[in-house]
Amino acid sequence: MDTTEDLFLEEEPPGTGNVPVAPLTVSLPPCPAGTSATEFRRRHFPAATEAEWSSWRWQIRHRITTLDALRRVCRLTSEEVNAVLLSRAALPLAITPYYASLLDPEGPAQALRRTVVPVVAEHLTCPGEAQDPLDEEGDSPLPGLVHRYPDRVLFLVTDFCSTHCRYCTRSRLVGRNSEGRPDRQRWQAGLDYIARHPEIRDVLVSGGDPLTLPDEQLDWLLGSLRRIPHLELLRLGTKVPAVLPQRITPGLVRVLRRHHPLWISIHFTHPDELTPETAAACGRLADAGIPLGSQTVLLAGINDELSVMRRLFQGLLRLRVRPYYLYQCDPILGSGHFRTPVARGLAIIEGLRGHTSGYAVPHYVIDAPGGGGKIPLLPETVIGREGQDLLIRNYEGRVFRYPDAGGSAPALTTSGVVQ
Repeated sequence: MDTTEDLFLEEEPPGTGNVPVAPLTVSLPPCPAGTSATEFRRRHFPAATEAEWSSWRWQIRHRITTLDALRRVCRLTSEEVNAVLLSRAALPLAITPYYASLLDPEGPAQALRRTVVPVVAEHLTCPGEAQDPLDEEGDSPLPGLVHRYPDRVLFLVTDFCSTHCRYCTRSRLVGRNSEGRPDRQRWQAGLDYIARHPEIRDVLVSGGDPLTLPDEQLDWLLGSLRRIPHLELLRLGTKVPAVLPQRITPGLVRVLRRHHPLWISIHFTHPDELTPETAAACGRLADAGIPLGSQTVLLAGINDELSVMRRLFQGLLRLRVRPYYLYQCDPILGSGHFRTPVARGLAIIEGLRGHTSGYAVPHYVIDAPGGGGKIPLLPETVIGREGQDLLIRNYEGRVFRYPDAGGSAPALTTSGVVQ
């Protein structure tokens, strides 16, 4: 079996697979390198050519995974040093050189640095935390497949990510296996299950990060799914455009275009991720006719300010990425330092509504512990009733009447969610 490093040695030829490839209608130049990335490369990887830096396989082969490598690019605090040593027994350290170029080498409190550099608080467990808080394993009829909702499944096709987020919901799985070659036997078992269940119309392919798979493997997997007659929609969940934008190559775009209707959900955390490289990657995907949505986790001291979220969501719209979900941080083990009160998220949503484009306001949700699924949280807008009028509050706090003859007063939770 080849190791992960072996898997990324050679570029596969574009256009593999059995389905004819429609020509692209746009020119796809190499992803531009931002100023910070260029300076970072010259300082820390002086032997790397621009072409090597622009290769996603080079980026993965040169990931920062050790304390010594991290020390070369960041001045570490004693707490960070101790945490990196401890992380060997937990979620391993992994940062692409590209994403490392976005970190503040002198500032441990910088938002992006806090999301990928371990801290000792990861090893402090709070009440209510669990290794698998969403009970994905309880809804798994077989390894790698989660069937929670009636008409859709989550297909976990790899445990490999190019960069490890310290608040990862699947930290129990990610980075544990050094073997990079996809498990076709496990994939086939998942495909057979989906084929036997005609009620499944939607598959979310995730992991790990499925866009770290080689083109030919991803093409085979998506093609196998597309041949199941009752599947209507394929989705990919990824953070690649934010942490490894070099992966969005013309060859990959050609593969993805074969399998429409295909949607991609991208994990974005902070406006500092919206670089020229990421903009080019998202542009390639959008130009290929792939609808893009974003998923963001609310994180204490990182993105839990209204101004930060507004910049992120408005910036994503400029990249043709629709902000879709804002997640309350899942209570994985050691996540207490990342989690905010729910009231903070509600205040952010309330501060966005009416003050920016509706497209820039995501759904704020809790993925309910114990396998309850996503539950939306809403600021209170339905005040009550007076006679036959419903009283509703707008973004300015003003109350209006809506004629609602025959209606009844809705029951509200403390968070304002109508029951």
